Amino acid sequence: MQRSEFLKHTGLLATGLLLQKIPFAAGWDDFPVVRTPFDKRKFHSAAVEAVINEFKQKTANKELGWLFENCLPNTLDTTVDFEMINGRPDTYVITGDIDAMWLRDSSAQVWPYLQLLKQDASLQQLIAGVINRQTHCILKDPYANAFYKDENKVSEWKETDITKMKPGVHERKWEIDSLCYPIRLAYQYWKVSGDTAPFDSNWKQAIRATLQTFKEQQRKEGRGPYSFQRKTSWATDGVPLGGYGYPVKPVGLICSMFRPSDDATVFPFLIPSNLFAVVSLKQAAEMMLQIAKDQQLANELLILAKEVETSLQQHAIINHPQFGKVYAYEVNGFGSFNLMDDANVPSLLALPYLGAVKSNDPIYLNTRKLLLSESNPFYFKGKAAAGIGGPHTGMDMIWPISLIIQGITSNSDTEIKNCIETLRSTHGGTGFMHESFHKNDAKKFTRTWFAWANTLFGEFLWKVYKQRPELLMK
Repeated sequence: MQRSEFLKHTGLLATGLLLQKIPFAAGWDDFPVVRTPFDKRKFHSAAVEAVINEFKQKTANKELGWLFENCLPNTLDTTVDFEMINGRPDTYVITGDIDAMWLRDSSAQVWPYLQLLKQDASLQQLIAGVINRQTHCILKDPYANAFYKDENKVSEWKETDITKMKPGVHERKWEIDSLCYPIRLAYQYWKVSGDTAPFDSNWKQAIRATLQTFKEQQRKEGRGPYSFQRKTSWATDGVPLGGYGYPVKPVGLICSMFRPSDDATVFPFLIPSNLFAVVSLKQAAEMMLQIAKDQQLANELLILAKEVETSLQQHAIINHPQFGKVYAYEVNGFGSFNLMDDANVPSLLALPYLGAVKSNDPIYLNTRKLLLSESNPFYFKGKAAAGIGGPHTGMDMIWPISLIIQGITSNSDTEIKNCIETLRSTHGGTGFMHESFHKNDAKKFTRTWFAWANTLFGEFLWKVYKQRPELLMK
């Protein structure tokens, strides 16, 4: 029996639930083929395949080569739907096992491919299509976080959600990062390719909508037009006090009713997302000035960026008795704060990855020490691994995304190697990353098909290969 036939027979190939390494007969490869078959893949990129081949040839650890081959192309293999609409590229990107497009996830999923645009014109067209689709989504509803391709599809949450739900919207959880990620993707796409075709009048209108939404959620003139409630037994799935959340003092920061985990915030001023917004507003201003030639809108974007940046210096930094000055995770402007971190990006740990702070910033380094210790209530340490999780999957569940971000943002060879080894040993025998796994048993995991974690892991390994290849040669 061939290897693929064996896996199909056991049901493992279809589900991806290969919970332990299968001892194949002599002469078979050490690791089973779990990547989507060539003729079933959603998109093919010669540049990505070349990167995979190079990594596998130059990396000493065969399991890492296998993981890289499975994970880096997972977004292209399984989640993208590309077509031309009215002569323009359009790319719909699902998260994996949820058939909807998140503005955050779709941006993060294709981000690692940006560095390969000059080697693959079709890949450039694919990502231009993502930007076009995101523009369309933002113009539909800048407060929504996830969308369907079918413009007429009614949300599965329609019966439980108390908020303004338009057809084509999957979920309407207001998260600052939902509007930051498309700017991050657009900005880097422009810088790498030089192409300005996606940045037309509709894109400019989407930037105006982003600016307006951010200003509304500063809540200087009342609570604004957005509220959200859900009929649910999960406290993190709804927003208290009539759907507007706990009160904030209008100090210039932007309210985010949900975290990038899609869990409700405790205090609405979510610090990593506000820091991310400063970066995004500055990037949008640069594009607006150089591409759209709109000095006025560029100035408005920069004014808001400066206001948020100034307020962050006043309200986001806390004096901790053990770690010194650190960034809080959430604040309310009245003096209350929440010290923790969540695995989902933007996180405090990920701030250098997003360009929000320098990796050697003293306050960030103090914060990092806190986050990677038991002073962070969502830092879990067990027999299988130690790392950050979050409320979304419950206690004792570590997220591979947090381990990847820990490695990407580290300046320590030892820490980077430890992160790689932990990720290598905690995929549960599947050959892919997951949403989370139990701190004592990596075979107990959530989400078998989570493209963001897979592609981000590929990005991490490629970065190490290019910048610290010696760590992969030993």
